[in-house]
Amino acid sequence: MTELVETDAGTARITWHRAGKPAEKHEKTVVKAEKTAVKAEKTDETAKAARLVLAVSHGAGGGIEARDLRALAAVLPAHGVTVALVEQPWRVAGKKLAPAPKTLDAGWRGLWPALAAPGLPVVAGGRSAGARVACRTATELGAHAVLALSFPLHPPGRPEKSRAGELLGAGVPTLVVQGGNDPFGRPGEFPQQTPPGSYELVEVPYGDHGFAVPKRAPVGQEQALTVITDGVLKWVSSLA
Repeated sequence: MTELVETDAGTARITWHRAGKPAEKHEKTVVKAEKTAVKAEKTDETAKAARLVLAVSHGAGGGIEARDLRALAAVLPAHGVTVALVEQPWRVAGKKLAPAPKTLDAGWRGLWPALAAPGLPVVAGGRSAGARVACRTATELGAHAVLALSFPLHPPGRPEKSRAGELLGAGVPTLVVQGGNDPFGRPGEFPQQTPPGSYELVEVPYGDHGFAVPKRAPVGQEQALTVITDGVLKWVSSLA
């Protein structure tokens, strides 16, 4: 199900993958969209009823077809998590370049009432630039938690241009999922947590910024996606 939402930054789009439906339906969706995505387990039983919404947006260089977003949308609904894949207005309008951060934030703010409409706690999330938006606006919007996929800690080769302040300032429980070879920040580059426990980090071995792994790596692409979905599922299950 898709939903168009008018925001101050333009028309945004939400693609809903709702919990409480047979997992097999989600499997069919993901196989068509991303051949390497993790397959949801087949079952004849009805999936768990929704207990929270995970809203995730794309980065500045791609859309909701990203392999990690599709994998989450395929797997999590069977476990009681409704996944909302969010397309920022600039993507809906067909533009190739993302606007300034304040415009991205405005688009996300405008979407929030629609994301909260089901009456469930909302985990704000995104990949790359979308993760930065989620961190910057989490406290203001009352997000239950933040999921930061491929958080761009710094521009490639410019570690002195750190964006750690956005991550550490999220103000809510935060999970970072980061590729082991991400040029925008490898797991070992992330700052010491202040205060302790301010965020958790899951490493995707050998993954780049898009969580692609080299063919020669001992970890295959499907295994890498399983690391992501398992890590996120374990984390959301721990949220109060």
